[in-house]
Amino acid sequence: MRALSASELLEVWEHGLDQGPVERALALWGAASPETRREALAALSIGRRDAALLTLRKWTFGPRLACLAVCHHCGQQLELTFNVDEVLLSPLVEPDGAATMTVAGYELQFRTPNSLDIAAVVNGHETDEQRKILFERCLLAARRQGKPATPAELPSAVVEVVVERIAGMDPQADVELNISCSSCGQQWRAVFDIVSFFWSEIDAWARRLLLEVHLLASAYGWQEGDILALSPWRRQCYLEMVAG
Repeated sequence: MRALSASELLEVWEHGLDQGPVERALALWGAASPETRREALAALSIGRRDAALLTLRKWTFGPRLACLAVCHHCGQQLELTFNVDEVLLSPLVEPDGAATMTVAGYELQFRTPNSLDIAAVVNGHETDEQRKILFERCLLAARRQGKPATPAELPSAVVEVVVERIAGMDPQADVELNISCSSCGQQWRAVFDIVSFFWSEIDAWARRLLLEVHLLASAYGWQEGDILALSPWRRQCYLEMVAG
């Protein structure tokens, strides 16, 4: 994987404007990993994908992350700042391989969710139905006393154990932040979604960059490619001269 140039990132942003989160995540990952086929990336675990996006974000905008949260108790708006490395986790086991376990007499084989699984459940399903479909996709085999068992035949207690095991295999896929309100002292945990966070940053960056291109092209008659090839520092110097 490698860092993206300004023109490459702008191209991914443009193509991703009418796409969903899964497609945007794969487009970013794929652009930074041209040596790997998109289908292969899509088959890797969500944790592997999110770890790659965190690293790409670090290379693109730096290691420091800043986001906002609202206290559901008093309504205070809080600014959270942390480093990428604080939420970049190491998997407890290799998340892309199949795992096995026996629960209540059921012999089970399963794997962690990947981007293809998420794409299959994000639209047109209620939350409970999403969980059901996701579990069925990740359950590779189930047997009891030598006979195959369907997902519908598994007791809910068995399903819960497997789901908990899957989550433990890929902790990067479900990162939560510990938040404490400075006004009322309320504490809670909130999910941090690198896909939506990074894309929001890219969207804001791209719109600023296009404005800068417009200003410099209007002032100097330069082509877009020439302007994008400038370093951010040199581009800012020219913008200040134009403004001055």
